Amino acid sequence: MKNEQTRMLQNTLQTAKWAFSTRRVQRTDASQLSHDLAQADSGDLVLGRVLAVGAHPRLQLKDGRPSDLYEGDLIVVACGARYASDQFEGIAVLSDEGADLLAGGGCLGQMRQRHAKMKMPTRVQVIGLLQDADGCTLNLARYATPLAAPSGVLTVIGVVGASMNAGKTSAVASLVHGLEGAGYRTAAIKVTGTGAFGDWNAYEDAGASFVTDFTDAGMVSTYLQPVERLEQALQHLLGAAEQAACEVAVVEFADGVLQRETAALLEKPEVRGQFAGFLYATPDALAAVGGQLSLQRLGIQPAALTGLISASPLNALEAQAATGLPVLAREALRDPAQAASLLHSLSAEAVAC
Repeated sequence: MKNEQTRMLQNTLQTAKWAFSTRRVQRTDASQLSHDLAQADSGDLVLGRVLAVGAHPRLQLKDGRPSDLYEGDLIVVACGARYASDQFEGIAVLSDEGADLLAGGGCLGQMRQRHAKMKMPTRVQVIGLLQDADGCTLNLARYATPLAAPSGVLTVIGVVGASMNAGKTSAVASLVHGLEGAGYRTAAIKVTGTGAFGDWNAYEDAGASFVTDFTDAGMVSTYLQPVERLEQALQHLLGAAEQAACEVAVVEFADGVLQRETAALLEKPEVRGQFAGFLYATPDALAAVGGQLSLQRLGIQPAALTGLISASPLNALEAQAATGLPVLAREALRDPAQAASLLHSLSAEAVAC
C-alpha cells in the first residue's frame, strides 16, 4: 500500500511545476505527504495547487524560464519568509486555509504587508509537505552544496545599496563583466535575499565564471534567519567560489543597509574583514549621504557610488560634492581597464589596512 502511495505521489509530482528555489532537490526522494502544516519550517518543500492568480502570474521554473500560472496548477515550492519593501513582507507560515506566493522564484508563506502598487498575492492551497520514506520532511538544507571553508585567497568586493531596486544587481553584473574582460576569473554571489532567477541570470549573462547564492547554502530566503546561519552561508559560498578556481568574488547584499539581515552581517567585524572594499548603490544624492553615514558607523567607507544615481548627471554631481566619492556608472564598471583599476586599488587598500 505504501509503495502504491509513493508511486501515485511521484506521478503527481511529475505533472507539477517545480520552482527555481527547488532546483537542487532530488524529486525521487519524495515518498509521502505530511498534512501537519503547523510544523512547517523555512525551506520545507510544499506541494500546492494554485487557487487564484495574483501579483505573481508566473512561476520561475528549475530550468530558468517563467511559466504562466493557471488556477488548478500543481506547484512545488519552498515554505519561506520574504522581505521586499517594494513588494511583500511575509513569514514562513502555512495554513489549511491557504498560503501566499511571496516570490516568483518559489517562496510560499503568509503575507503580512504589501506595497500599495502590488496586487494581492497568488493564493495557493497547501496539499502537503513532501517527506522521504522515513517520514522526514524534505528541506532545501538537505540539498545544499558541499561545505568548503574559504582560505582567504579570493579578493572579495561587496555591493550594498540604499534599498531594493537601487541598482545593486546591475552594478554586480557590470563589474563582473569588466573583471572577466580584464582576464580575472570572477564569481558572482548573492548572499542575502529571496530565491529567484533574475539576479542569477543577470550574473550569468554578464559572463561570470561561477554563480551561486544562498539557495545553494540551503535557504529559500534569508529573511528572519539567524545571523550565524547567514555568516556560515557566506563562508559556504566563498568556499565554493574558491573551489571553482575564481580569483575575485563580487558579493551582493539584498535590499538596503538598514535591512535586518544585511545590517546584522555588516555589523560583524569578521564579516567586513573578508572584503577588500564595497560599492554603494543609491538612487539619489540624499540617499548617498545617508548611506555613507550609515556605512561609516559600521566602519565601512565605500570606494564609490553606483546604481540608479549614475543615470542622472546632476544627481551624480550633487552626490560627489556631498560625499567626496566618485560615481561609477555601469559603463565604467563594464570597462576592463576601469574594473581592473578598481580591483587593484581595493586590493592595495586592503593590504595597507
